[in-house]
Amino acid sequence: MREQRKVLVGRVLSNRMDKTVVVEVRQRNAAPAVTARSSMSEEIQAHDENNACKIGDLVRMIEFRPLSREKRWKVTEIVETGVEPTSADEVLEVQSGVEA
Repeated sequence: MREQRKVLVGRVLSNRMDKTVVVEVRQRNAAPAVTARSSMSEEIQAHDENNACKIGDLVRMIEFRPLSREKRWKVTEIVETGVEPTSADEVLEVQSGVEA
């Protein structure tokens, strides 16, 4: 019987490569002894077969067999479409997650 594959949701940072997108996945962790929370973010390269993802889209990915040296995830669906930035300032805002 096959194991369950991991599923992650993240925001697309870059779609410049052919059939590959860079996705930022953010996770929040709560320390058990303290009420403080910390957040971690990770950039993951994922396979996008149809080049359908745009910058700012929220996508769901599934763990997949190795497709290249760094690609171990595959985009299964676009959860929410984002607005693609038009200027360099807007690109920096999308990448850093800061809203003006």
